[in-house]
Amino acid sequence: MNDAADPTVGVLSLHNSKETKAILNAVDALGYDTEWLRAENTAVDVRDGDVTLEPDVDVVVNRLLLSSDEQPVEGIGLAHTLARLVPMLNPPEAITTALHKFATTMALAEAGVPVPDALLALSSERLNEGRARFGDRAVYKTAIGTHGGGTWLVDLDDPVNPQVGLRQAFLQEYLDVDDQRNHDLRVYVVDGVVVGAMNRYAPDGDWRTNVALGGDVEDVTDDLPPEVADMATTAADVLGLDYAGVDIIEGADGYFVLEVNPTAGFRGLFKATGTSPAPHIARLAIEAAGGSVADDDVERLAERLDDSRPVCTPTPAETEPREPAVVGYIEEVMVAGTRGTETVLAKSDTGATRTSIDSQLATRLGTGPIKDIVTVRSGSLKKGKSRPVVDLVVGVGGTQHTVTASIEDRGHMDYPLLLGRDILQHYRVDVTRRADADGELEAEEEEAGEE
Repeated sequence: MNDAADPTVGVLSLHNSKETKAILNAVDALGYDTEWLRAENTAVDVRDGDVTLEPDVDVVVNRLLLSSDEQPVEGIGLAHTLARLVPMLNPPEAITTALHKFATTMALAEAGVPVPDALLALSSERLNEGRARFGDRAVYKTAIGTHGGGTWLVDLDDPVNPQVGLRQAFLQEYLDVDDQRNHDLRVYVVDGVVVGAMNRYAPDGDWRTNVALGGDVEDVTDDLPPEVADMATTAADVLGLDYAGVDIIEGADGYFVLEVNPTAGFRGLFKATGTSPAPHIARLAIEAAGGSVADDDVERLAERLDDSRPVCTPTPAETEPREPAVVGYIEEVMVAGTRGTETVLAKSDTGATRTSIDSQLATRLGTGPIKDIVTVRSGSLKKGKSRPVVDLVVGVGGTQHTVTASIEDRGHMDYPLLLGRDILQHYRVDVTRRADADGELEAEEEEAGEE
């Protein structure tokens, strides 16, 4: 531990996000030492009954992106380990609940915070049995997910599955305001105070409002209804989060909390409001460790989003480059949609921009809704063909990928799935390895993008 008057703030983040850099730079600009807790420099040493954390910090800001991890329990365990040694903002108990969207819904409902109706069931029969009460359309989403991935809008006659790939999934009431472009509110809360709020509008051809999907944003900080501000701060408090992005939607019967994101991004909010949450989080961490910060300094720093390389960035360890995993020319993979999961043979094609799925297989799996129409071409065609694209979960080995796949009639081809570069970029393709014994090679069309 360091001197209480001059604490060191650590940020636990194993990725290179702009938000992590902004928090570290804000702490540094406020005059305090920083440490970026990463794989290169972090260790916990138990020796003769004593436990020490390397590097030595007085407080930890938790910025682990667990929602995108294949095995989030590993990150939760790491957070629990560090939280036993030093104070942690967004502690692991709070993160565990917020990570699971249905657990979040349940916790808020029990606390009297308005949320859309939802149903989680472990059997297909029970989940589909309760489908009708959600009306003509319902939201179907994985319990763990981010950036709008793993979220679908399903019709009344669309059967759904209790799992998508390896993720639990549930139904949620779809709240829609007639004659309005799909939008919701993102309210950023730090230490029980709203530091910024924006309207998020869905991009053309989509109903999801995530900025990562191309949605528009609009500043509403000064026009935020008091009831919405109270709802956002209450939601963060119920979950035990020190900072969070709270997503709120207005329905016919008032406002409802959709989700609470403990690692919400800063860029969309800064674009809309001109305010960065980073200095506010930095102050909270400094004060939690015994330091002090002037309000004027925080407000001044919040006028810019400094996501440059922090001075405390650890030097990468010199290691042998890791060989990428190998995928065969013909590979057995898992594919999943809203209706179920199948194991199929897929052909690897490094010449294809994106993955492509057979229309009949897509129908059986329940892929959709259609996100866009793109144009693909092959060397034998002067003009491209238009194809719809949908979100698809593809499991290769033990790794799942959520990609935007094109749908085509592959009934005349040997394999119902084509793996494109959107998946193959993570692997080395061994053209001599085949999961099938025989099979003729067919010419594939290469996607050209939108025209």
